[in-house]
Amino acid sequence: MATIFTKIINGEIPCYKVAESADFFAFLDIRPQSKGHTLVVPKREVDYFFDLEEDLYTGIMLFAKQLAKAIEQVIPCKRVGMVVFGLEVPHAHIHLIPITKESDMNLAGATPVSLTEEEFMETANQIATAFNSLG
Repeated sequence: MATIFTKIINGEIPCYKVAESADFFAFLDIRPQSKGHTLVVPKREVDYFFDLEEDLYTGIMLFAKQLAKAIEQVIPCKRVGMVVFGLEVPHAHIHLIPITKESDMNLAGATPVSLTEEEFMETANQIATAFNSLG
């Protein structure tokens, strides 16, 4: 059975898409820690991040690096934190989270940032534009 991320990739569930390549897909987290919080996933379903084949593992890291640079261009932050976190969805993924202090990466029990539909769309478009300008 397809994961929720596969359904998002296939367009069965809507998302705020940020970037896509032949092997990877990135979209805004709908329960963001901060504005610009992006999920990066391989298109191929692999449950555990560290079970990714070498080419996918290195590829997703390079894809995430470019996305982090794009996020930094449009979201005011000191850095973009990266975390491999989550047991709810059995599909490997990386969280890219714009941060201004270390506690911004405390995901346990944190209250998500509230964004409007327009803010999500504008943020996704800004990051996508910045990402495409880097490539």
